[in-house]
Amino acid sequence: MGPLDGIRVIEIASLAPAPFGCMILSDLGADVLRVERAGASGPDAAAPVDPLTRGRRSIGLNLKDPAGVDLLLRLTETADVLVEGFRPGVAERLGFGPQECARRNPGLIFARMTGWGQDGPLARAAGHDIDYIALSGALHPIGRAGGRPVPPVNLVGDFGGGGMLLAVGVLAALVERQRSGLGQVVDAAMVDGSALLTAFIHGMRAAGAWRDERGVNLLDGGAPFYDTYATADGRHVAVGALEPQFYAALLAGLGLADADLPAQHDQAGWPVLRERFTAIFASRTRDEWAEVFAGTDACVAPVLSLDEAPGHEHNAARGVFTDIAGVIQPAPAPRFGRTAAGAPAPPVRPGASTDSVLSARPPAGLGLSAGQIADLRERGVVG
Repeated sequence: MGPLDGIRVIEIASLAPAPFGCMILSDLGADVLRVERAGASGPDAAAPVDPLTRGRRSIGLNLKDPAGVDLLLRLTETADVLVEGFRPGVAERLGFGPQECARRNPGLIFARMTGWGQDGPLARAAGHDIDYIALSGALHPIGRAGGRPVPPVNLVGDFGGGGMLLAVGVLAALVERQRSGLGQVVDAAMVDGSALLTAFIHGMRAAGAWRDERGVNLLDGGAPFYDTYATADGRHVAVGALEPQFYAALLAGLGLADADLPAQHDQAGWPVLRERFTAIFASRTRDEWAEVFAGTDACVAPVLSLDEAPGHEHNAARGVFTDIAGVIQPAPAPRFGRTAAGAPAPPVRPGASTDSVLSARPPAGLGLSAGQIADLRERGVVG
């Protein structure tokens, strides 16, 4: 089920961005086999609850053992995609770099997820989301005027500029392979992806519509009609009344339709507007304001917590969130009219599919006998 039904992906287990990219591929119907370290969990260990690992099979391989690497290479012979998140050169050193995999399977797409990319002065340096978005310029605009940059959780680097970019790269390579019959390396770097996310800001700067400062621009909290406000109950509402007609609806809801106020885009008057908006929003609760603006085009929305979001009537009606093995989490997206994907399976215990993968006949597995599997386990090659 899903538009990627029939696509086989091998995922070398890692953290955050690559698992998110592989979650997307799995949600869209790909058969994703997650390769964990042999012995990553014992036979009595509970299955994980992390949505990033949902919908996979899982095999335990010792990739520091040449026999384990050989099993991985044999699996790549019938795969479409391999995803790894090591620092540059590690996969080659272990014996399953792109060239070795291409010798086994010329059509294999070898997708590499890193922070700094496969080349450049920082390619082998350590880093995290905050470092990648700092260097790409994506962190600088986020925060209040006069304050420090604010880490946007790790949504911009790990997920938007990382895992999402990886998934797009894999899909593009799959489309190109239909013409050439050949695989290729996909170099997905979070510094590249987070820079890509700032394209519109570079465009606004070129047009003279964005100052290279935090919290003073149209979309970074500088404009009083595109910001958040505290309400009487200590919660918040989000205001995005950019267009004139939406701004008029905002003023009407706030009881300011006939007030003597500065013009919407008169930046010198923004402090006056912010002061008035702040005082009025503080006079009612968040949910009272949601009721006031319900059915209008004022672009005012309650700021919901992670616990509240699944219960909102719109999210509930669309099924934006789903319950998988008792864990509420986002449902697969986007949606397809003809090749809808099924509900994701819950995460499995690391290595839980080892025997079934090794024993299944190709292309689903390697067709090994029970005796061969027992020997590999005894030698520590599989777990």
